Amino acid sequence: MRVTLESPWLELDLGAEARVLSWSLTRPGFVTARQILWREVRNADLPEDLDVLAWFRAELAAREAGDAVAMLTSRHLEAFETAQATVEGVTGFCLATVGLSNAERIGTRLDRTGKDWGTINVALHLDLPLSEAALLELMSIATQARTAAVMEAGLDLPTGRATGTGTDCIAVAAPAGDTPFAGLHTPQGEAAGRAVHEAVQRGAQVWMETVRRPDDP
Repeated sequence: MRVTLESPWLELDLGAEARVLSWSLTRPGFVTARQILWREVRNADLPEDLDVLAWFRAELAAREAGDAVAMLTSRHLEAFETAQATVEGVTGFCLATVGLSNAERIGTRLDRTGKDWGTINVALHLDLPLSEAALLELMSIATQARTAAVMEAGLDLPTGRATGTGTDCIAVAAPAGDTPFAGLHTPQGEAAGRAVHEAVQRGAQVWMETVRRPDDP
């Protein structure tokens, strides 16, 4: 894995092409990619009348990165966190940016009109070749780990304890293969969950200590 920060871009080079599953704006679903990218934006960069998808695709094309899985964030990219865990020879690597300015409690919504936007963007790479079904299971592990870390940060909203934000994105990646499972009982599930939890937990703690304002919900 190679992480490169060249503001306003943060790049995770996976080292080789991998199967990636995400709900990225530009390449959602199952795709093959070598790069996962973050693009830092401010609220003023995305006015209401902007075609965000067209703008983002143009930005990626200018970088010659149209094949990358790419995400947007308003979190300062210098605040990225990485974590790695190896279990029984299987290694999970996570790169995450964590902002909680538009945090939500699952099953509820707050009125965010006129508020700042924040997001949690997570990229997870596992070095074990996985089937598409296992990659789906890996997504559930990464989501569980993200949610647990956010809840442990202790951001209480009028609707309850925050579990994520309204604009989170997760991308999970692994070489294409036939390993059928990636659940909590497997080494790959343990390694992946530990890496994501550690990176998001640290990022959430930093946000709570340095960004959160007394009047935040």
